[in-house]
Amino acid sequence: MGTKERRARERQQARDSILDAARELFIEEGFDAVTMRKVAERAEYSPTAIYVHFKDKEALMRELCTLDFQALAQAFQKVAQIEDPIERLRQNGVAYLEFAKKYPNHYRLMFMTPRPEDFEADTSYKGNVQQDAYAFLVSVVRDAMDKGAFRPEWKDPELLGQILWAGLHGLIALHLVGGRDKWVDWRPLDVAAPAIFDALYRGVLRQEN
Repeated sequence: MGTKERRARERQQARDSILDAARELFIEEGFDAVTMRKVAERAEYSPTAIYVHFKDKEALMRELCTLDFQALAQAFQKVAQIEDPIERLRQNGVAYLEFAKKYPNHYRLMFMTPRPEDFEADTSYKGNVQQDAYAFLVSVVRDAMDKGAFRPEWKDPELLGQILWAGLHGLIALHLVGGRDKWVDWRPLDVAAPAIFDALYRGVLRQEN
């Protein structure tokens, strides 16, 4: 490996370490409480080194959101070729669950950590079903709706997509937050998730699929 390639790799490793440290701190302390100095300390870099990669904590949050949400969208692409939209929707839920289990900190930041009201995310890929996980979900629901898979009162694919998403998110969030709480005899996610899929789909499908 040449000097140029080694430096590029070291730069990427430093950038990844800074992002990982920022993700942890945003989850633990909230966006407002985090400073660039705290990120530097957690990543074990000098504050000066942090600013070589990111101009401020807003840039850090923006980069994390872009990377993490696009990683989720990429996970969804594994089921994009399934022909039956209901089976595609089910497997999309499985992919979402597996993402949350594999990357719990990513999930906490994406869906369980408030961002500032004036936060501006990168919207350049919004609506692109290959890069926008939400757009992919809505497209699958719309496909199933167009094919008459749902009860006739369901006419808004975004509303139905949000309801199905909320049901699975609630289950995951309860496990991530309260999974170690011995007060509740928590059933494993791998047992609870298929049950919630069935309960949700039985309520909205025109007929058993």
